[in-house]
Parts: sequence; C-alpha cells; structure tokens
Amino acid sequence: MTGPLAGLKILDFTTLLPGPFATMTLADLGAEVLCVISGSRPDLASYMPPFIPGTKLSAAVAYMGRGKRSLTLNLKDPRAGEVVDRLLMTHDILIEQFRPGVMAKLGFSYEALREKHPSLIYCSLTGYGQTGPMKDRAGHDINYLARSGLMGYAGRRDTGPTLMSMQIADVASGSYNSLIAILAAVIHRQKKGVGQHLDISMTDGAMAFNAMMAAACLVTGESLGREEFVLNGGSLYDFYQTADGEYLSFGGLEPQFFAAFCQAIERPDLIPGSVMPPECARVKEDIREIIQSRTRAEWEAVFAATDACVEPVLSLTEALNSDLARDRGMVVDVPLPDGGTVRQLAHPIKYSATPPAYSRTGVAAGTHNNDVLREIGFSEDEVKGFEKTGLFS
Repeated sequence: MTGPLAGLKILDFTTLLPGPFATMTLADLGAEVLCVISGSRPDLASYMPPFIPGTKLSAAVAYMGRGKRSLTLNLKDPRAGEVVDRLLMTHDILIEQFRPGVMAKLGFSYEALREKHPSLIYCSLTGYGQTGPMKDRAGHDINYLARSGLMGYAGRRDTGPTLMSMQIADVASGSYNSLIAILAAVIHRQKKGVGQHLDISMTDGAMAFNAMMAAACLVTGESLGREEFVLNGGSLYDFYQTADGEYLSFGGLEPQFFAAFCQAIERPDLIPGSVMPPECARVKEDIREIIQSRTRAEWEAVFAATDACVEPVLSLTEALNSDLARDRGMVVDVPLPDGGTVRQLAHPIKYSATPPAYSRTGVAAGTHNNDVLREIGFSEDEVKGFEKTGLFS
C-alpha cells in the first residue's frame, strides 16, 4: 500500500455511512483498513440497490468499502477476544460506531484495550457522544440537525425547515471530524508515544457548523429566524425558478456581482437597493417573474460571460457528467474484485506529491477471513474450525 498514510492500520467496526465514509477516505490515502462486521447481521448498505451488473455487490458497499479488506466476526463469541487482541498487535487505530457501552459489554472498551495496547487510537463515533443525557438515545441525521440549532433558521418562514438532500451530520460532521481527530491523534502519538480515546458526536459537530450565527447568538442572546438574514432567504441571495421548471442560484452578495446581475436581467434600477433592499419580498417577487420568463438554458447563455455568481441548479447526473467534474477528475474508474471497473466518486482533494489511489472496490463481507486469520498466526485447521463453529457468523 502506498500513499501519505501508508503504515497506518485501522480496525473498522462501523457500518452504514459515517464511519465507512471516513475509513474509505483513509484507505484512498494509503491506510490499510480492515472492516470487522457480523456475518449474521451484515451492514444494511449491502442490501441497498442498485447492485453492480454482473456482481452481487451493492453500489454502496462497492464505494464505501473501497480499498478495504473484510473480516466477519461474531463479537459475542469469547474467541473473538483473542482474534481482536492479535489484530491489535499490528493495527494501531480502531474506529467503532456502536451506542455507548456496547463495546464495553463485548470486552472491547478503550479502557480494557489500552492496558495491553497503550499506543492505540480509539475513535468512538455516535449521534450524541459518550456522555450527557442523550448518549443512549437513538437518532439519525435529521435528528442531529434538529438538535444542533441549524434547522431552527433553515427553510422558509411559511413552511418551516427543509429536508436536506445529503447527510450533513453523518458525513460533514461525523466522517470528517473522525478523520481530523484520528490524524491529530496520530501526530500526538508520534510526539508522545501514546494513543487516546476520541469521542465524536455528530450533533456536536453539526452544532459547530452554526459558526457565525452562533458567535452572534452567544453575544446577543437572540436567535435569528427563517428568512431573516442575508444567507437564509432574507435577501435576494436565493434560488429562482425558470420557465421550464428548472432553477438558477444567485449568490451575488458583493456590490459588483449584484450590479452585474441587475444589468443582465435588465433591471439596473435595482442596483441602489443592494442585495438586501428595504422591500426585499417585493423585489424578490419581481426577480422571480423575470427569471420565470426564460428557460434555464436561455439564462445560462445570458450569464455565461457575466461574473454575477449565477449558476444553474444541476441534477446529480448533470453534475457528475459536467465539464467541471470531468476536468477536476471527480469521477474515477475503480477495479472490481473479479475484473472490470465501476465509476465512483473520487477523493475530492488534489495533492501535488501524494495523489490518492483506488486499488479496488469494496468486497463482500468476509472475503478476507482466511487471509487475515492466517496472517495473525492461526492455522488453516483452526480457521476451518472457526468457520464450522460459528465464529464468523
């Protein structure tokens, strides 16, 4: 394995989206990731259609499991303890996504493992954190966003908060904060020689996304409402429907961009009022009528040579096949386990010296059972015995 993170070996006990997305990113950059998953209760992502033609792999597993190996293990089986202990002789990072206390019941808490493995970096990723009154409560992305305060001023005044099209708390908060924490802990370990426990709460991370709004609220004690400030609908910064039912986005906050926008829609009289005019609702309605007079393609032609922060709202298919995505290398062909390739999203960061590598897609659960156990010292007969007696189920 090559890449800037070559040498890092990670045991991944996570499923679904937040943890697997984080470890996929680490694998893209050269870390060696081993997924440890129940053979009788596989990751729900493995059942999610569509499936890649000619294989039994779901597109989700092929993507999220990219570059990783897979071991099935019944963690409730007492023999699993010896397997995990041997794995920790060579794997120095562990990430888990169970509710608080579950790993402790199985005998794999940070406190239990660090006694023998003091350099272990142990990342726990949950909805509400390892402590506090909600630590044992179930939740999903929508709940974490609701609890974070973000949804309190998102959406429209008349219709309330709006569902998001991607899992903001899961990925932007859970996955990326796990990445930041793990890499920070690696640097600390390089300096001090010891690991640590990382407590990642997706709600904490989402709350931090309030950023400037929270900074103001903590000073004034007042919460802003929907469509009450420049970026949440209280200005002309917004989406506008076109004649063919498509949409344009307008983000021209600065005077020069706003002026260019007004000139392009043939309303220079709006320039003095700025992007936050005194009668914002009335002006916005005027703009809506203007934008609805032409199709999206017609408006794209108008704004093609105008620097006004206006862009079309693309479908996902359009975005993935756009010149921008192509030129930026945002879609890559990744090898399937049994030959052929499948198109997947690329790692989004460009490195001048250490580009990411895409060795293979994800694989079916348990694909590497024999290889992994033989590598940590179990004999062929022992591995066959484990399989017959349920250690892999």
